[in-house]
Amino acid sequence: MSEVVTGEAVVVEVRVAQLPTRALAVIIDGVLQLTVLAVASLLVGYSTAVLDGALATGVLILVTVLVLVGYPVACETLTRGRTLGKLALGLRVVSDDGGPERFRQALFRGLAGVLEFWMLAGAPALIASLSNQRGKRLGDIFAGTIVIGERAPRQDPLPPMPAPLAQWAATLELSQLPDELANTARQYLSRFGQLNPRARDELGMRIAAQMSAVVTPPPPPGVPPHAFLAAVLAERRRREELRLARARVASPYETPYAGMPYDARPYGTAPYGTSPGSRQIPYGTPGPAAPPGPVPPPATTTPGGFLPPE
Repeated sequence: MSEVVTGEAVVVEVRVAQLPTRALAVIIDGVLQLTVLAVASLLVGYSTAVLDGALATGVLILVTVLVLVGYPVACETLTRGRTLGKLALGLRVVSDDGGPERFRQALFRGLAGVLEFWMLAGAPALIASLSNQRGKRLGDIFAGTIVIGERAPRQDPLPPMPAPLAQWAATLELSQLPDELANTARQYLSRFGQLNPRARDELGMRIAAQMSAVVTPPPPPGVPPHAFLAAVLAERRRREELRLARARVASPYETPYAGMPYDARPYGTAPYGTSPGSRQIPYGTPGPAAPPGPVPPPATTTPGGFLPPE
């Protein structure tokens, strides 16, 4: 794994392609290119009876340039960093900032590849990849690119809550647990079965010590580090799922002043017709209409239209 800083100053972890995988992808592309060149040479040889010798040589040179340079440049530009060999092995070329490969970078890599692979038999690419921390060959160094693997290895699922620790985990105080430490413990548990036993125990004790410093109460005596970490993560996940479930059930219009006297609520949150615990009605919403009352009898008037004095 390697860290890549994006243009937005965000650190992203990427999986750098290993040298054997990259070499196999180069071999696949090389076999394909040699096959196309062999077929093109045969076609040009058969056409010498019709074409002029100089024209046939020019066509052969053009086809060679297109196959050796145009093929990787066109493929990596159109497919965002993948040739057929890289596609078969799950590899991709990206910029140093994690963005997609651009045409200029693909052109630099294609031109450098002619020198590295076809003229010097791959020796410069091998030396540069072995000496570079990210496995870059000369074309990657010149173009500012890196080859990453898109197929992550299969990871074991996270272990469930250990039954003997369920009651203890329900009393945990997890507000001080940082997300970075939780992610570290999650990655450790997901690769628990792939680690060397000695390195696994040392790493587990180190992560468990960091976890116990921010989580209270401490685990019961004799609990192994992986069980302690599994219990903390399982309880953290359970509480998060419970919080999300409550948020989905709760109505977005539920007032936070339910049960509070009307005169103690902020102005506009308890209009006419509401009751404690009812839904919040925005200020300005008209209340229910008043029930119709009895209609008073019409007043008697004089023929002139004037009301008689009372």
